[in-house]
Amino acid sequence: MTNDAVPQYSSSSSSSSSSSTGSDMPKNDVVSSSSYSEIWNYLWIPLLISYSKELSLAKAQSTILLPTQNHQLGLADSSTTTCIAPDPNLNYRPVIGILSHPGDGASGRLNNASNASYIAASYVKFVESAGARVIPLIYNEPSHILFQKALERNDAGDHFPLYAICLGFEILTMIISKDHNILEAFNATDQASTLQFMENTHIEGTVFQRFPPTLLKKMSTDCLVMQNHRYGISPERFQENQNLSSFFKVLTTSTDEDNKVYVSTVHSHSYPVTAFQWHPEKNAFEWGLSMIPHSEEAVQVTQHVANFLVRLSSISAVSEVLWPGQAATLLLLQRKEGRCREARKSLNRPPSRRVLDNLIYNYSPTYCGKAGKGYDEVYIFS
Repeated sequence: MTNDAVPQYSSSSSSSSSSSTGSDMPKNDVVSSSSYSEIWNYLWIPLLISYSKELSLAKAQSTILLPTQNHQLGLADSSTTTCIAPDPNLNYRPVIGILSHPGDGASGRLNNASNASYIAASYVKFVESAGARVIPLIYNEPSHILFQKALERNDAGDHFPLYAICLGFEILTMIISKDHNILEAFNATDQASTLQFMENTHIEGTVFQRFPPTLLKKMSTDCLVMQNHRYGISPERFQENQNLSSFFKVLTTSTDEDNKVYVSTVHSHSYPVTAFQWHPEKNAFEWGLSMIPHSEEAVQVTQHVANFLVRLSSISAVSEVLWPGQAATLLLLQRKEGRCREARKSLNRPPSRRVLDNLIYNYSPTYCGKAGKGYDEVYIFS
């Protein structure tokens, strides 16, 4: 190639002749251009292969693979076929007691006997969905006595958790505050709402501990919980009562239809006691009220709250109570978890026959959902 030919080949803007067809170039220049093209073709092939392998690896890492697929891709598989022995200190057959509420749950349409009491079937399904069985505890003594017994069991070293829902929340508020007039009026009947977490609150050891961060965030922005109450307590009045503020820490608040703020979730400072003004069981198991949220996230809320309850009760012996009322529930359980396992690993297990004779399976629920309001099913006792 002559020196004059170099600028003609390397620069397309030097003159109009430099951008002409290959016949205007020297023959050797045409060969050089072809060689460069071939070289780039050979370079692109390995580059594309390498890039393809990286994409495949990235896809494999972002995909959940079965053990056999791991072997096929040559990935390490740390899983074993050994089944770990059950922890002898845990109860893998937990039973939760649900306290019945006076009435039939349908304003006397199903049973108007003076001694009738009921349990909404949604509470039973709620407990069963997390892997526990239910024994109905027929209402026959004042609620403050039941609550006192739960505290005494805990004080004696026998971990005895308790859940209180809606009316159960209100009952505990009155019992602990020692003030039957402490509740305030709120407009939160058949209302879906958010939960606003208290600033700087710690959820370790509470019902919210195992909630995914994304779900916790959604609970504060989306209406994922169901409210159905006319009474409650404001954060100000709650904190003003020394008995309440020393027993419970407030986890969340909610707002009613009139933009009034009330306490919606509390957890005891010293006892395994959690109280909800809202209804964790309704999202998955009730259909009679129009505002019950049924989205995937709302059902996840139900499941996480149920899991926490049963997780507590699989660590100890049986016992739980639920206070249903208009939609109220109090559950008392027995279980040990985390630090509770170190307290007293209770091995009291009720006789199997006694459990079987008293399970909710010995009763049949009554379908009352055709009325289009209230509960879908109830268990009635008389």
